[in-house]
Amino acid sequence: MTSPFVTRDGSKWMPDYLTFIDGKTCIGCGRCFKVCSREVMHLYGVDDAGEILGVCDDEDDFDGELNRMIMVVDHAGRCIGCGACARVCPKNCQTHLAADNAEA
Repeated sequence: MTSPFVTRDGSKWMPDYLTFIDGKTCIGCGRCFKVCSREVMHLYGVDDAGEILGVCDDEDDFDGELNRMIMVVDHAGRCIGCGACARVCPKNCQTHLAADNAEA
């Protein structure tokens, strides 16, 4: 399929939308969150059993249940497909989908 997307100078471009972050691989470093201008993902707490506890804030330890943090895609529709998050992820734990394969 020919790319319907173009940059300002007319170059063809295919956005790759962030669709998923593997919680088993993610180390919760926050690099992807820091480079994302669209707030597509957020840090979530995980307990010893691997259950997601909820969105983390600066002081929340979920009553001592917090074991680690992972990044979760919670607003996938905000992603513009720039790929900045993939470039900074040290664990390559993200799944992206080309715009021509994405559902509306």
